[in-house]
Amino acid sequence: MLTYDELLAALPGALDGVDVPNWGERIRGKVRDGYARDGLRALITTDRISAFDRVLGLIPYKGQVLNQLSLWWFDQTRDVVANHVVASPDPNVTIGREAAALPVEVVVRGYLTGVTSTSIWTMYAAGERKPYGIALPDGLNKNDALPTPVITPTTKAEGGAHDHPLTRDDILNGILPPDLWEQVETAALGLFARGQAVARQGGLILVDTKYEFGLIDGQLTLIDEIHTPDSSRYWIADSIGQGVEPENLDKEFLRKWYAARGYRGDGQPPVMPPEFIAQVAARYIDAYERLTGQSFMPASIPAAPRIESALTNWRA
Repeated sequence: MLTYDELLAALPGALDGVDVPNWGERIRGKVRDGYARDGLRALITTDRISAFDRVLGLIPYKGQVLNQLSLWWFDQTRDVVANHVVASPDPNVTIGREAAALPVEVVVRGYLTGVTSTSIWTMYAAGERKPYGIALPDGLNKNDALPTPVITPTTKAEGGAHDHPLTRDDILNGILPPDLWEQVETAALGLFARGQAVARQGGLILVDTKYEFGLIDGQLTLIDEIHTPDSSRYWIADSIGQGVEPENLDKEFLRKWYAARGYRGDGQPPVMPPEFIAQVAARYIDAYERLTGQSFMPASIPAAPRIESALTNWRA
């Protein structure tokens, strides 16, 4: 684990986008950028952090952590579902095959929790006993474990739009054919089970996670990052106790900090002090090390020229 002093020293060099010649126009995302070429997409990490769907600042090494953790997970889950990765010529780069994303966002949940309008706890607390068409009994409390993991699909939000809850019947009535949705359900639950097992070994609880699937040559394919602190909610197992709010080792830690200061996505956010930025970075790295059992080793060469060189050499 890097020290706080090392993380603080890295902050001025945090990566906020890279221009790569000969790969076309940069498609700037919230937390990483993409370039399309010859049926491939180069996804280049940034250290931008987003909470409440707003870009709020830079966290040193965050991009490398997410990229390297996703690549590790892709290797662990190839037997569950195919993925889009072709190569990773740099710690900050994933080159994947272009894919048509399915119009459904898949979230698998193992616990009754969440704070957004589409979270299963928010819906349950408002009196909904069949959120997403899933029958739940009375008497459950926030953060209770669900009897079995459940899939809570939504429409795929684009351009800042909000996603909307879907039921299985909604999906089968014109959104996806039954055989394809069956494949999605099987893959999502298989991935989640694998994620839960690995998390337990690292002293973590995988609470819920989001998967994005697409089709490549007609085959169901995982096309986004997997089981990272941005795409998943992790609780530190030792923090669980009666009446105690679990401690997060994911992006929720950042959201809670903003919410405690009255910010929930509108207007000007409070500025993160360097000490807090280092805490967030340390949590991302801690998640990586707990899950993989490996020490995180950041790339030390300046990012932009190295990435340009890596892509040029890979294409050659």
